[in-house]
Amino acid sequence: MALFTMEEIRKSFTNGEVKEEILKGVNLSLSEGEITALVGASGSGKSTLLTIAAGLQPASDGRVLFEGKNLTKFSAEQVRKIRAEKFGFVFQFAHLVSFLTVEEQLMLMLDVAESKKNKREQKKEIHQILKLVGMDHRKNAYPSSLSGGEKQRVAIARAIIHKPKVLFADEPTASLDSKRSKDVMTLILNVTRTLNITTLMVTHDEEMLPFADHIIKMSDGQVLQS
Repeated sequence: MALFTMEEIRKSFTNGEVKEEILKGVNLSLSEGEITALVGASGSGKSTLLTIAAGLQPASDGRVLFEGKNLTKFSAEQVRKIRAEKFGFVFQFAHLVSFLTVEEQLMLMLDVAESKKNKREQKKEIHQILKLVGMDHRKNAYPSSLSGGEKQRVAIARAIIHKPKVLFADEPTASLDSKRSKDVMTLILNVTRTLNITTLMVTHDEEMLPFADHIIKMSDGQVLQS
């Protein structure tokens, strides 16, 4: 059984008397330790699908199953708790807190995830994750002193510090040049395999597709190819 499954997902909005369908019955299954890439033109529905999968907005119809549980039946607070404990997020921009050091960024995420470990154990975990992403030597640095690629590495470290089951990446390389993009994707692939994470990524960059195990092509709210 897949760790994460979406069944007949539909999303629509009403603008006056006009009903606009964004997603039209999308089915998707994600496996552990693999990267699935969602690709398609702007307006194809790929980012909407990712946000529904991540519990950031509800579907109009359909089911989202995670670890065998139907998240669409959960309350907003239950979904929030799962999101904090079991999901990680990487976006186009790092969105680091300007007044926190690299180490403090990760410590904050552990607090959000309500980690039960003491500070000494947390710092040990932080050191291990920063080493994994190649940023352990910059643990005391502030965001203002980091390059774009370094900021995204910290953002990835922050996203996985609590050992999430699923990593959601929305255009994680869009703000980077070609070399840094490949470096970041190599890192995402590495953490996906090393930590056995299920990764769902939205991208428009075809150069990133060789890093994916599965490619889902979307158009007009539907899956064209998977």
